[in-house]
Amino acid sequence: MARGKLRIYLGAAPGVGKTYAMLSEAHRRVERGTDCVVAFVEHHNRPRTEVMLHGLEQIPRKELEYRGTVFTEMDVEAVLARRPEVALVDELPHTNIPGSRNTKRWQDVEELLAAGIDVITTVNIQHLESLGDVVESITGVRQQETVPDEVVRRADQIELVDMSPQALRRRMAHGNIYKPDKVDAALSNYFRPGNLTALRELALLWVADRVDEYLTEYRSEHRVSKIWGSRERIVVGLTGGPEGRTLIRRAARLAEKGAGGEVLAVYIARSDGLTSASPKELAVQRTLVEDLGGTFHHVIGEDIPTALLDFARGVNATQIVLGVSRRKGWQYVFGPGVGATVARESGPDLDVHLITHDEAGKGRGLPVARSARLGRSRVIWGWLVGVGGPALLTLLLTSVTPSVGLANDMLLFLTLTVAAALLGGLHPALASAVVGSLLLNWFFTPPVHTLTIADPKNIVAIAIFVGVAVSVASVVDLAARRTHQAARLRAESEILSVLAGSVLRGETSLEALLERVRETFGMESVALLERDSDVDPWTCAGSVGPRPCQSPENADVDMPVGDHMALALSGRVLPAEDRRVLAAFAAQAAVVLDRQRLQSQADQSRALAEGNRIRTALLAAVSHDLRTPLAGIKAAVSSLRSEDVAWSEEDQAELLEGIEEGADRLDNLVGNLLDMSRLQTGTVTPLIREIDLDEVVPMALGGVPEDSVELDIPETLPMVAVDPGLLERSVANLVENAVKYSPAGERVLVSASAMADRVEVRVVDRGPGVPDAGKDRIFEPFQRYGDAPRGAGVGLGLAVARGFAEAMRGTLTAEDTPGGGLTMVLTLPAAPGAHPIRPDLPATATS
Repeated sequence: MARGKLRIYLGAAPGVGKTYAMLSEAHRRVERGTDCVVAFVEHHNRPRTEVMLHGLEQIPRKELEYRGTVFTEMDVEAVLARRPEVALVDELPHTNIPGSRNTKRWQDVEELLAAGIDVITTVNIQHLESLGDVVESITGVRQQETVPDEVVRRADQIELVDMSPQALRRRMAHGNIYKPDKVDAALSNYFRPGNLTALRELALLWVADRVDEYLTEYRSEHRVSKIWGSRERIVVGLTGGPEGRTLIRRAARLAEKGAGGEVLAVYIARSDGLTSASPKELAVQRTLVEDLGGTFHHVIGEDIPTALLDFARGVNATQIVLGVSRRKGWQYVFGPGVGATVARESGPDLDVHLITHDEAGKGRGLPVARSARLGRSRVIWGWLVGVGGPALLTLLLTSVTPSVGLANDMLLFLTLTVAAALLGGLHPALASAVVGSLLLNWFFTPPVHTLTIADPKNIVAIAIFVGVAVSVASVVDLAARRTHQAARLRAESEILSVLAGSVLRGETSLEALLERVRETFGMESVALLERDSDVDPWTCAGSVGPRPCQSPENADVDMPVGDHMALALSGRVLPAEDRRVLAAFAAQAAVVLDRQRLQSQADQSRALAEGNRIRTALLAAVSHDLRTPLAGIKAAVSSLRSEDVAWSEEDQAELLEGIEEGADRLDNLVGNLLDMSRLQTGTVTPLIREIDLDEVVPMALGGVPEDSVELDIPETLPMVAVDPGLLERSVANLVENAVKYSPAGERVLVSASAMADRVEVRVVDRGPGVPDAGKDRIFEPFQRYGDAPRGAGVGLGLAVARGFAEAMRGTLTAEDTPGGGLTMVLTLPAAPGAHPIRPDLPATATS
């Protein structure tokens, strides 16, 4: 069965019109005859959205009872039984009520897609999991309902529903999003122009990145090599010289002029050793480009201009930034240089910028060398000079110039042989020597026009000519091969130096290493494969690039790593000399994989060690702190049962009160120990329901004196989605801790307020406070602050309170009380759809 297609309407904020756009699309499809149903759409009492539901078939919702309240959720079973072509599912990040088929709505959608049903849904940018921290820093609100980025990225279509902040605020003011009594609070908090502008930018950039991924996949699948200037991508060509920093900064300024500009710095290690790159300088430039938001790439290329242009076209770049050559004027006799060549061959789709710098014209570290591995054009010219040159020289000497003597003729022919060796190598030079000797014998050695030689001296002269020609050609060819070997080793050393630097920098990402292999060798995809034994199938431990190989047999290049691991590359066949560097990469990939697994095992070991520490501390607490109230209870009971003493009613009452206090202390200690044990073992399962704070907080004050706490819980607060039992226990621990450290006569303040979709409970005391360095440590198990006596408890109250808060998707933090003291801030999620009506409290919703 074919998997259904997913279409997502993405918005920057509630109210931009995602649900309206989704319903409009549904009406268009119904008019075309598509079987389309509404699986779940929430109109939030917005008249225009509600009207759009008319004329669409709606699947009845499933009713679920939870803690005495009936909720409605999408009926996945009914949708699967109905099997429409298209299902509309609103609010993809929604968390389902306990007892539902799945925990999250996006998991319901995955079931529909797996059944072959197309799904259209909606998401706000703040609900993407990877953007949680960014959204919190912008709005001050941590989104609790999130959806994994991968779920959204896998969508077949993502359509951005965009609206300017001014238009959205006008829509809000007109009452098209919230009720009139909530408009002022929303406009002054969550829907401020700055918040909306930042969220809109996030949405635009995220969608732009997704579009870029689609474009890259399309170009790869259709083998499109021509550059499409969809966005500004600037490639900076680095030589490893000091001018690289200037080029990177200039490229960054160019990128800032266009929205979404990207800088890619590339260093090409050329095999003929033309550059004297400093590894230290390259490391500095890598850090600089990464600090400016760009990326650094290291590539091996036989010809720098060609390799640079291939890289630029491969990443769909629009501009290339190069520095003016550092060569001196006389060195241009060896060629026009990289900059001029790139500018000439870039074509109309690539702009080339030549940037002046302080190092221009000061000379390079090494003289310009000729290519060690001769290109096709060089070989052709070598054969032309070696074979055609002697013929032209013969024509010139026999018909134009007077006779210059046999010795001079031989020197002229020897000059052509040397030129052929310099241009084309050994074989053109040998051919030149043979052709030259034959022409010398036929035209210039008596008797002429015959291959016989009358004078023995001329025989010796021609023999010496042939010997010198062959010797010179051999020496030139040997020097070229030695130069190529040295340059090759240098290029390999540069790559291995970069690889060693990544190890020293602690880069442990397997995907990053495989991406470096792909870029270095110009491959389409790279995969690290492994298997448990010789008969087991191969599994992919990590891969980069499209369509990675699933077995070494299907790869263009495979590099074994041990007995049961291999690095598989697809794209082209590598020469044998490249396999030495590839082997180093493969070995490093195996090390990185082992390091990742060892790190995972170390994390598990730390968790076990922490559990063991908790158990040890628990035994210590049982051996001392629990025995103290037991000893008091036992002493009081023994005294009451003693027949030797006649206790007065006042004494009996005092002893009974001591027994009751000891039992209460014992019950509190045992309760905290059991709660901590449940948290450590992960067996705390909160039963979330909607409840008012004023129903729970007063019940949490039973363990403290009546006049020690002041309550400030407004009636206008929204309901919270919490487990009442866990919330009561958390607040009780916080209040007891605050009362314990408050000065005599000072009352602890327990207040509450709302902010966006969160409700904050603040427990304020005027005690000694806690320094900033200790604010996180006080939430660790078995920690008592300062000089608290042993009988003051086992130090679990705050740890249990934070654990319960996090179990309810809340947070617990400590702040300084203005004027001295400590404030515990317990942040709880507001009930879905509940919004504060106080004007200073922000409101959020999902459309």
